[in-house]
Amino acid sequence: MAKKITLPASMEFYQDNTKLKWIILVVSVLISFGSIYYTNVLVEQLKEREKQQVVLFAKALEYTLVNDDGNIVFITDEILFKNKSIPVIWLTKDNEYQYVNIEMNETWSEERKNAFLRMQVEEMKDSFDPIEIVLRDDSTGEIFGKQYVYYKNSFLLTQLIAFPYIQLSVLAIFGFISYLAFNYSRTAEQNQVWVGLAKETAHQLGTPLSSLMAWVEVLRDDPEIKNKGIVDELDKDIRKLTIVTERFSSIGSTPVLKDENVNQLINNVVGYLQPRVSSKINFEVYTLSETIQARVHAPLFEWVIENLCKNAVDAMGSSGTIAIKILRGSDHKVFIDISDTGKGIPKALIANVFRPGFTTKKRGWGLGLALAKRIIEMYHEGKIFVKSSEENQGTTFRVELKSA
Repeated sequence: MAKKITLPASMEFYQDNTKLKWIILVVSVLISFGSIYYTNVLVEQLKEREKQQVVLFAKALEYTLVNDDGNIVFITDEILFKNKSIPVIWLTKDNEYQYVNIEMNETWSEERKNAFLRMQVEEMKDSFDPIEIVLRDDSTGEIFGKQYVYYKNSFLLTQLIAFPYIQLSVLAIFGFISYLAFNYSRTAEQNQVWVGLAKETAHQLGTPLSSLMAWVEVLRDDPEIKNKGIVDELDKDIRKLTIVTERFSSIGSTPVLKDENVNQLINNVVGYLQPRVSSKINFEVYTLSETIQARVHAPLFEWVIENLCKNAVDAMGSSGTIAIKILRGSDHKVFIDISDTGKGIPKALIANVFRPGFTTKKRGWGLGLALAKRIIEMYHEGKIFVKSSEENQGTTFRVELKSA
């Protein structure tokens, strides 16, 4: 059963923020749709208002074309010439285009102007139905002609239609930048925790290691213990602890990568672990070439392999097989697949295995895989991920490195 350790409040804020993310997303969507809906309501109202203005414009134009009295000056000045925003085009009885509020280059030829106006009329037809002007003789009631007034949205209305989308785009960009800044600050804080923990661990290990080295030398001079192999095994463990101290000291500083024989490094780890785990656990190392090299920092890389192998041992219990395959890939890559025959990882939990604090062990801090991911991806510019996992069948982790 998965167990999550209790973390400080500041780390819990980063860990348990899934619900907060969903709440922010839902609120953002509601605000977005609300803004678009309200703007569309305003747009429809303004559209109707502009349509009424164009209808009034068309009626005034009809009146001026049919009548010739003193009111024409008033209608022309107060209605026709008052329209300074809505683009309007109408076709006279002589099939000539008249227009207002259409930007036209006066240096164009008449033919080019007419072509431009025809194009504008087609666009206006797609936007709104034209308004018909009926030319009727007031004395006889006879219709002697028809004209059509075409129009489209004013520049102000066009801006208003686009405004919510521009606004939302700006907010989305701002939100994205804020998200990146938040992630950067979170990563920086986590990095400080990792580095501080690692440096302090290395410092604390230094004193007992020095003491153990001294005691080993004392035991080495004892004739009753000297030839029993105990000192040699203690010496191996001390060397291992020294390597561990070096690993933790390397975290926080940029390690020097060298061309190393991957097969040899992995066999070093296997050789150390084999006598320290159950005799029913079998290690198998496969490679097509024992000379495959990769650019690694040997102590840190060995720690990653050791950590993955220990996790595999825990997943299998007292018996099983750990298979390690070393492959030379394309694009100057080296692949290391570490497979076990353990209980596997439920699919729902695979995405969380590298998160700090996540563990499926009854006793564990959930930091091993998180630290391994940091070592491989940040220091070695490689990748580490769960290649495959089936419950009660086993799990395969893959490590990708740059080849020498």
